[in-house]
Amino acid sequence: MKRSYDVVIVGAGMVGLTAAALLSGNDQLRITVIDSGKRPVFDTDDEVSLRVSAIAPGSVEVLSKTGAWTEIVRNRVCPYRDMKVWDAAGNVDGPETLSFSAAEFAVGQLGFIVENTLIRHALLHQLEESDVRIRFETPIKTVTRAGHRFEIELEVGDRLNPDLLIGADGANSFIRGSANIGIRSWLHSQKAFVTCLKPEKSHCNTAWQRFLRTGPIGLLPLSDGRVSIVWSTTPEQAEEALSMSDAELSATLADVTDGVLGKLVPAGPRGAFPLKSQHAAEYVQAGLALLGDAAHTVHPLAGQGVNLGIADAEALAKVISTALQADENPGDLPVLRNYERARKGANKTMLHFMDGLNKLFSTESESLARLRGVGMYAFNKSGPIRDHAVQVALGIR
Repeated sequence: MKRSYDVVIVGAGMVGLTAAALLSGNDQLRITVIDSGKRPVFDTDDEVSLRVSAIAPGSVEVLSKTGAWTEIVRNRVCPYRDMKVWDAAGNVDGPETLSFSAAEFAVGQLGFIVENTLIRHALLHQLEESDVRIRFETPIKTVTRAGHRFEIELEVGDRLNPDLLIGADGANSFIRGSANIGIRSWLHSQKAFVTCLKPEKSHCNTAWQRFLRTGPIGLLPLSDGRVSIVWSTTPEQAEEALSMSDAELSATLADVTDGVLGKLVPAGPRGAFPLKSQHAAEYVQAGLALLGDAAHTVHPLAGQGVNLGIADAEALAKVISTALQADENPGDLPVLRNYERARKGANKTMLHFMDGLNKLFSTESESLARLRGVGMYAFNKSGPIRDHAVQVALGIR
């Protein structure tokens, strides 16, 4: 008879719940998910959430494996089939504009805009049909190493000593800090302003992104015809946008989006949050693995954050499945190193690419602005290079 193993996942966000769902089919694992927050509630009668994600086809595949995607797609999702990216030095119809369509990559859509709460809700619904134990509103008091394992003491007094502890508890990960794993972290000189808008023109199931000197602004299509806006700008501008009247905000956003969708009427709550990038020095230790933002955070300009985290969850689940088939302990360091090798390099490359892109487009240098235009035009005409880059972003390569 094969041995059973205890797995504790800290963090019931999109990535932690994806990992739990992918692992839940293995009867050798006893899985517990712990989160200090409240259980998310999703209702189609509620206002669209401020926090949405661009879910790439590769992530859709993973979520389909868990069974959650069927429920997600029945609710409030919006496919986007085209994407346009342009520099403020040019215009949306110029030769330098990067244009992508689903048809040219033989996919039904480039991705879906989905509320984060809906993804969590659907994953939790799937997990209710499994033996996974989920504990919300359960703060952790301490995490300490006990030999080859970690011991978790909860605020309620319970102690857990899993064979594998998975930290999926976000950018300020308590698990990462408790394991004394260092990070390289840097704040961007930007805040992200987010809200929903009703555009004068149809969004045409297109994701639009314009690069300004202060940072990129993205317009993401929503299923009810509105758009979700993510504007990475100076902290001062973001705070000013929060306090503007609807008329002032409408005029400002129409201007910075170059009027691509005409008049933009504020139609939802507003929010702003600081931006930073970071990367953990290591993803694994004996008995421990980090996933998603606990291991890496990237600039939101290309919407890759959650997709990288979902790819982490899938890679770790595959490594654990292989280990169990070989009668190995999934918490053993040599086993977990396979996960780290599969994901650390790819995540680091994407992190620095996003950071470099943000810096390149935020420069005030006129000569660099001209070079950007030349570079974007050349990329548009690059054939295989362009195709490969887009396929990687879509998660289909």
